[in-house]
Amino acid sequence: MAVPELRRVCRQAWEPVFARARRAVVFLDAASAEALHWSGGGAGELLAAGALGVKALPAEAGEAAGAARVVFVVSGTLRGGTAAAVRGVLGQGAVRHCVLVSGGEAEGGGPAELEETLRRWMGEGGRADVVLRGPPLLASVSAELCLLPALAGLLPPLPGPGGPGPAEVGLGALPAELRAAVRALVGDLDALFTALGLREESFAVGALSRVVAAELASYAPARNRRRTATNKASVVFVDRTLDLAGAVGHHGDNLAEKILSVLPKLPGHKTDVIVNMVELTALRTTDETCNIIAPGCLAQPNDPAAKALWESFMNLKQKEAVMEARRHLVEAASRENLPIKMSMGRVTPEQLSSYIQLFRNNLKALENHCGLLQLVLATVQTLKHPQTSKWDNFLAFERLLLQTIGESEMPSVLNQFLPMIKSYNERTKDDYTCEDFLVLLVYLYSVVGEIKSGKELDVAEKEVKKALVKAICDEPEPSPVLQKITGCDLLLNLTSKKATDAVDDIFRSLRDIARARMHMKQFNSIHNPGSSTHQASYKPLLKQVVEEICNPDRSDPVDIEHMSSGLTDLLKTGFSMFMKVNRPHPGDHPLLIIFMVGGVTVSEVKMVKDLVATRKPGTQVIVLSSALLTPRSAIELLFATDRLQPDTDI
Repeated sequence: MAVPELRRVCRQAWEPVFARARRAVVFLDAASAEALHWSGGGAGELLAAGALGVKALPAEAGEAAGAARVVFVVSGTLRGGTAAAVRGVLGQGAVRHCVLVSGGEAEGGGPAELEETLRRWMGEGGRADVVLRGPPLLASVSAELCLLPALAGLLPPLPGPGGPGPAEVGLGALPAELRAAVRALVGDLDALFTALGLREESFAVGALSRVVAAELASYAPARNRRRTATNKASVVFVDRTLDLAGAVGHHGDNLAEKILSVLPKLPGHKTDVIVNMVELTALRTTDETCNIIAPGCLAQPNDPAAKALWESFMNLKQKEAVMEARRHLVEAASRENLPIKMSMGRVTPEQLSSYIQLFRNNLKALENHCGLLQLVLATVQTLKHPQTSKWDNFLAFERLLLQTIGESEMPSVLNQFLPMIKSYNERTKDDYTCEDFLVLLVYLYSVVGEIKSGKELDVAEKEVKKALVKAICDEPEPSPVLQKITGCDLLLNLTSKKATDAVDDIFRSLRDIARARMHMKQFNSIHNPGSSTHQASYKPLLKQVVEEICNPDRSDPVDIEHMSSGLTDLLKTGFSMFMKVNRPHPGDHPLLIIFMVGGVTVSEVKMVKDLVATRKPGTQVIVLSSALLTPRSAIELLFATDRLQPDTDI
């Protein structure tokens, strides 16, 4: 199965919407909008299909005014807050015909019952159609990476002290919201694998991954599909929480990762960023927040040249990617006969800016190369961003931590942190902010693994907590991340008690993070202590997993568990105790799908792709995940108070 096949399936999910958009106002929830943005060609495709307008769901009051025909696109089923939002639009009374395009069966029953509900909400004489789409709504971020935006808040729960082992956790033991998320994920994956004609074997690394893999293996529609499908694949689920150092670390020398980490997010989006387009206009302003000009972005699904450049950003080292940006820009300028002076040597942001200026007064050239210009502007803005110069400081400090962990106990490592935690008034631009420290603490506790607890550690932690609370309370304006972590949107609400409670919770989670791999036999460490000749290093868990999958010795992987569904599989496992029965191995099939449960980073996607290409050439690899993480978004996912909010109709 080739990668274009995946792109086709991402697009296929939108066909029922395009077919029904004519003369209708289309309402999308946030996750659907994000999938359309990356994979469906953006709102322009809906307008080209004849839509009268494209609106967000939940809608502002009066947004459906006068629309007789509406189409709702929801990423999941019609329940909770989504149901309330749909009802809100229909309750305005003007809609006579509505179409709902949704995922699998809703809790309210099949399409017929749903249509009845929608007709009731519309009132007398309304007509309703429910269309269950085939494949799920995926955001196809690159050739090898697809995200499920509807599950962006998914994260495996951290193991509490003395908590159950991974083998003891079943679907029933999970909180209700996590159970619903697992069911939604299994339904989406089955729909995706149906569209790709896959017959998969499921494997798992970690407790929540075991639950997901077991549910997928025993899900009735999936079992029926596997009886007839012909394309064999291995799906390996991996818990993000087993290695959070990979999510918050700065070891990737990758331009895409830096762009996604430092530029502000597009409103309502979890992945794409705002690219400031002022430089392409005659507007002269130094105001960063000037929003007269619509922002640019990274997703350019309809522009082949821009798409090719974005793949280079994802797959090359930063220096090579920046040179690639210059090459694309020079080629575009010469095609438009713009007076470009070619220069060799190092590419600087100033040089790229001067090339961009050539396009400014030429509307035809601007239109032809708009996607490309957005990506190059994103590059310039990232290279000049103060957070980018800090990236190397983080990297140096992470390397120092790796060295120190091997040589000294945890309390003395924490004591090295203390003098660096400074209040707002004492900080210079190079000093770490409060959330920077959270990033470093997660890195430290994830890498160090199980810690010897005792009085010394308690004292060291207490000092760091005290310094952090003081620094948080001294912030003149808490950042959005700090607001979410403390649950306080304004400084007025941020009391010392709230900050203390938040920091206490964070340190409880940090201890759990250190415990995350305690049940692992083979993958229980991600720290290589080094020796007199070698520096200490971080060895990513995902890298260890993929190396094991590609291992030519083909020994039974200890920590990659095969999840079987049928009696024959159980018999095989039983017989294998006294007969030579080959158990399924994740390296058996021509297609390998890695699903990171709880988010993945650009560097990890590139690492998986490169490893499989060198160790197991000829194997196709796809990475799927719930979110594309940056150090900041990982911290928010871990510590923010409202991660998987129950989707209830309050």
